[in-house]
Amino acid sequence: MKKVLICVGILLISLLTACGDSSNDDVTVVRVGVVGAFQHQWDIVNELLEPYDIYVELVSFSDFTTPNTVLNDGEIDLNAFQNIGFLNNAIENNGYDITPIGITFVAPLNIFANFDRISSIEDLSTGDEVGIPSDLTNGGRALKVLEAAGLIVMNPAVGYLGTEADILENPSGIVIVPAESGTLASMLPDLTAAVINSGNAVTGGLDLVSDSIFLEDSLNLEIADDLINVIVARTEDVDNEVFARIVEAYQTAEVAQTIEEAFGGIAAFDY
Repeated sequence: MKKVLICVGILLISLLTACGDSSNDDVTVVRVGVVGAFQHQWDIVNELLEPYDIYVELVSFSDFTTPNTVLNDGEIDLNAFQNIGFLNNAIENNGYDITPIGITFVAPLNIFANFDRISSIEDLSTGDEVGIPSDLTNGGRALKVLEAAGLIVMNPAVGYLGTEADILENPSGIVIVPAESGTLASMLPDLTAAVINSGNAVTGGLDLVSDSIFLEDSLNLEIADDLINVIVARTEDVDNEVFARIVEAYQTAEVAQTIEEAFGGIAAFDY
């Protein structure tokens, strides 16, 4: 299947189409699916949308599968939780008719330590359990992070979609523990380390810099374009002017500053 292309050339015209349910006939309410507790940037988005009588109502999910399913089924209007690589894989595997309409930011996938057990990446040794996301795209990316940290050697043929079966060498002797991405932060006390998505790390109360023992250089990866997080709509709605206003509000300096502060300055923007 061809990869989904980001639709960034959206025209902002007059607001014609209402989306979602609205308790006020003068306000267009747009239901946006999100994952993770950190969503403060949407408060800024709503402030910027107020002059246009648009309000974003967040619908929170605890896993990475449901937001695409309910968007495809029309239960929400947009979602904003995933990168391009994850979205492409979800569409290929499930046949979703959904499309990105705007980019948001890139956040690294870092290795976080249980500091009761280790203090640095060099301390990881035989038998230490290291958690990674269980989904293919984030899990494969996490294995590449472990490889970049010098802990394992992956089969280069599989790229960023490898699994444990594709580990060629494990000189550190670590034990890989796949788990739902949203649970890894809470599991960290029972592990020696974990590779955790930045949003889930913030949700779990982790500091993206001081609690990390290895930071992914996400901007310089060969798959950097696939790591860009996106706002996604049903394909039939890619030209919706209300949604375009939401993308425009998200892609502002005010929102970028809020995300940078929450992510310790390691989030990156490309708009």
